[in-house]
Amino acid sequence: MSNHLNKLDEKKYAEIADKYSKKSSLLKDCTMAFVFGGIICIVAQLFNDLLMSQKSMEIFGNITEENGKALTVMFMVFLGVLLTALNVYDEIGNIAGAGTIVPITGFANSITSPAMEYKSEGFILGVGSQIFQVAGPVILYGTTASVIAGFIYYLIK
Repeated sequence: MSNHLNKLDEKKYAEIADKYSKKSSLLKDCTMAFVFGGIICIVAQLFNDLLMSQKSMEIFGNITEENGKALTVMFMVFLGVLLTALNVYDEIGNIAGAGTIVPITGFANSITSPAMEYKSEGFILGVGSQIFQVAGPVILYGTTASVIAGFIYYLIK
């Protein structure tokens, strides 16, 4: 069998991959990403509005706008982690596509998914070593890009 696999060239592999790959519509994918990304943003805005409402102020006391924004981000991260732990976030992602990746909930999902997958390996060798499997490159290249942009800005000013 391994001899058969060695005869598989790039062209033949591309033909097989095209045959079995799911075809998707770019317009549909973009529309679904836009709609679901918007829904996630609406949920965050509703939570923020609820926090800043007069009724909430009576219960929790005075919440500044800055603290309200921080609490909203924390809520959205918690929501992303909770939905990932319940295996709901991936189901939403199958429908929404990139609409679930871009917001902060997508970042929470990218950290929680490997942690959930490797929890049976233990906290050190499983969760601890695999938790940034997906998010690590995003953090690395995002930080690097911001340093380069800051340096360019410094040179221009």
